[in-house]
Amino acid sequence: MVYDRERVRREDAVYAEHKKAVAAGEKRVLRTTNTGELHSYPADEIGFTPGSGQAQVSTWWGMGIITVFSGLVLIAGLWLFQRPLWEGGLPDWGALWLIGFAGFATLYTFNLARDEYRATQLRKRRGSPKPGTRGRVDINLLELGQERPDRPGTSR
Repeated sequence: MVYDRERVRREDAVYAEHKKAVAAGEKRVLRTTNTGELHSYPADEIGFTPGSGQAQVSTWWGMGIITVFSGLVLIAGLWLFQRPLWEGGLPDWGALWLIGFAGFATLYTFNLARDEYRATQLRKRRGSPKPGTRGRVDINLLELGQERPDRPGTSR
């Protein structure tokens, strides 16, 4: 890791701006961008934060694909539930678990995709960079004037 004094100065400025906005009552989220720079986003510019696993969905259309898949599982569950009725039997009550799970997954992933789409459009309109996939920033490491072990000479 290469020490970049200019980057530390930019991060301190972004953090100071973030604290000022939060103190003024704005809902802000401090995140790193795709390029690793620190950015203070308004809450409506953050759609969803990908998980920390290996396979991650970080776009609205990727979440849309999962929504479609969940919807297909929901349709299959409905078909399994009603199939015995067409043959004169009782419904397959066990399929209700599949219907419930797939219905929840479809609604949940649809809401995530919709929120990310809206946030993407807002970021484009406002010219904000795309958030990175690492999640939130550890604010304790950013306190102004605090000695940082990975960055020599940052105390003031």
